[in-house]
Amino acid sequence: MKQGIFTVVENTKLTPTTWRMRLEGDVSEVAAPGQFINISLEGHFLRRPISVCDVEYTDQFNREGILTIIYKVLGQGTEEMSSLENGKLLDVLTGLGNGYDLKDAGERPLLIGGGVGIPPLYLAARRLADRGVCSTVILGFNSADEVYYVDEFRELGCEVFTATADGSEGVKGFVTDAFASVPDRSGFTHFYTCGPEPMLRAVYREVYEGAGIKGQMSFEERMGCGFGACMGCSIRTKDGSKRVCKDGPVLRTEEIVWE
Repeated sequence: MKQGIFTVVENTKLTPTTWRMRLEGDVSEVAAPGQFINISLEGHFLRRPISVCDVEYTDQFNREGILTIIYKVLGQGTEEMSSLENGKLLDVLTGLGNGYDLKDAGERPLLIGGGVGIPPLYLAARRLADRGVCSTVILGFNSADEVYYVDEFRELGCEVFTATADGSEGVKGFVTDAFASVPDRSGFTHFYTCGPEPMLRAVYREVYEGAGIKGQMSFEERMGCGFGACMGCSIRTKDGSKRVCKDGPVLRTEEIVWE
């Protein structure tokens, strides 16, 4: 974990409720896809934890660079974030969480994301593409007007399937419905997923238990500190209690216990 001051260099609306922000600063602690940052906002006691979508290095030592995050306006804090202009300075904790282990990806990884659970999967897909591994990606949204980053995944060489709850784009239904429409599902070597808990439960049931594919799942929990001190985001696993912010947010399918 590292605390630093970052400069807003972009804050762009992608959909009616989803924004992309790019922050320039010391990115040396950002290592694995699936890690998150914690942003301090004026007038708010708790920081805002946001997954890292991408990281670009601007020096040869991989120290300085630009972080990309994607966030959804859900409350007062994220509403204020959407109004931040270029040049605004933010106090940010970086290098939080354990992230995905891409060594297990194999030759045909599957990436499944829903809503604001999609951004960390983009960095995973880009890192895998850099190794010559093309991923199959399933993205879930409520409706077509919420769809984002489909083209960005395809530019990496990914095969992309979409699902919308109202059927306005892609398969009608959820990510598990889109998974059922993918040819040769038995050929996947590993999966990575991030999204709301109902989606994770469904993916666990259909992809891990049903199709027998092992994977890694990134969990969302309310966080007080974001680095393991307050114990407020602890969940039960087969190996005992774990803190989502410190021991996670990524857990392997083999260790998950659903309450």
